[in-house]
Amino acid sequence: MTRGAVVWLTGLPGSGKTTLANALRARLQPDRRVEVLDGDELRRTISHDLGFSRADRDEHVRRVAALAAASADTGDIAIVALISPYREARDAARRQISARHCFVEVHLDCSVEELRRRDPKRLYRRAAAGEIQQFTGVSDPYEAPRHPELRIDTSSVSVEAAVDALHRALDKMCREVAAPQ
Repeated sequence: MTRGAVVWLTGLPGSGKTTLANALRARLQPDRRVEVLDGDELRRTISHDLGFSRADRDEHVRRVAALAAASADTGDIAIVALISPYREARDAARRQISARHCFVEVHLDCSVEELRRRDPKRLYRRAAAGEIQQFTGVSDPYEAPRHPELRIDTSSVSVEAAVDALHRALDKMCREVAAPQ
């Protein structure tokens, strides 16, 4: 069986996780089976019972890591698009997944100022107005990865260039996974 892989995209809300996950999936398919695990979608399904406390956020990361590992167990590439704000929970996900599969942590780095300017979902505006409590990067912390395999500044890199960098990192770290079958 082909070895699976997990690409874990982490970053502040609006930093481009879902956009890049979908673009990378399009790049890798049809040569490989690829599953995107999007944090917003998973909040509505497997984590519908969770809130936004630290314990609930950590549990959400744990559940998503289990799904990603199960996907990689079948030889697929799982692309996780998840804020996953706390280092400790991301590190636990890395340990769980990398024991059996290639794991690539990618920090989508974008300043809060730029994200407030973009604000496509108007979340930063709502957080500033006090309508959203425990909003990551505004009223709740985000602990950036210390040593991700890749860091992409999404305020200055095009989607195409970011996907190129993601594909190169996946190929470099997971050569037998990224190559077409």
